[in-house]
Amino acid sequence: MSFVAAAGALVVYFRAILGWLLLAFVFTYLLHPLAAGFSRVTRLSWRASVNILYLLLVVLLLGSFTATGVAVVQQFQALLTIISRWLSTLPARLEDMAQVYTIGNLYTIDLRQLDLVAISQQVIGTLQGFLGQAGSLLSTVATSAVSLLGWLLFVLLVSYFILVDAGQVPDMVRYLHIPGYDYDVRRMGREVSAIWNAFLRGQLLIISMVILSSGILMSILGVRFAFSIALLTGLARLVPYVGTFTNDVVIFLVAFFQNGNYFGLPQWGYALLALGLAILLDQIFDNVISPRILGQSLGVHPAAVLIAAIVAARLLGFVGLVLAAPVLATLRLFSRYLFRKML
Repeated sequence: MSFVAAAGALVVYFRAILGWLLLAFVFTYLLHPLAAGFSRVTRLSWRASVNILYLLLVVLLLGSFTATGVAVVQQFQALLTIISRWLSTLPARLEDMAQVYTIGNLYTIDLRQLDLVAISQQVIGTLQGFLGQAGSLLSTVATSAVSLLGWLLFVLLVSYFILVDAGQVPDMVRYLHIPGYDYDVRRMGREVSAIWNAFLRGQLLIISMVILSSGILMSILGVRFAFSIALLTGLARLVPYVGTFTNDVVIFLVAFFQNGNYFGLPQWGYALLALGLAILLDQIFDNVISPRILGQSLGVHPAAVLIAAIVAARLLGFVGLVLAAPVLATLRLFSRYLFRKML
């Protein structure tokens, strides 16, 4: 028990860097087959292949951060412009709504009795306060982006030093010898490898496909901020239930407050169309594509993944959120093994 308590204390104390170290090991695991294939095809040495691979990754990372930063700033400014225009037309819209409405010749609603002008002024005052803080919000986002870039470069550096010597390090599981437990160690290694293979290569493939397909769908529909919505849709798959619900709400609101669409639909109809197609795309991935790629390799309930994601995000931040599902599946595997050994 004292060992468990000490391990927990170390995790809490070093949680700021532990998540990024885990991500560095994961990154090394993902890049190892790429480096091996590149070395085999080009007949270059292992170190030369790793150097070229990481040089390309650094260039790609810096280029993508620059392009993404410009796109995010432009879309953020466009969003502020849309909100400002909507606020300027809000009093006129509410004034047009101040009429008597009859529902089925039975019920009559007289909106003229409501002080819609005062309501509009309250809404405008609240949102203008938000718009006044938009500059500081954008600077905060820029600072966070620089910090994220620094941590990603740290991850690349750590994974580089691990991977550059990986070709000279033997398979520890193969050479690990524990009398009476050799079969258990090899079986456990295969099971853990299957879990992390399914997540790291399967789940990341699915997220990439979701981002691409969602971006194409939102662009075809003419929804603003299609790139940002596509990224949010991909990241939402890491958090069951809550992530999907939040993403659907964002899509509905963005489509609803968008000025016009080339379908000629009213705002609520256009928002429902975008929401319905987004839900349909999500169902296709959940019921058709994901089972074919992942199968039952993780074997954990989505509700358990949700709880694990909340706890891991609290401890390790975004990295914990990403790795919650495979870590939970690995802990489940070890706990089942220990439980059966004790019986």
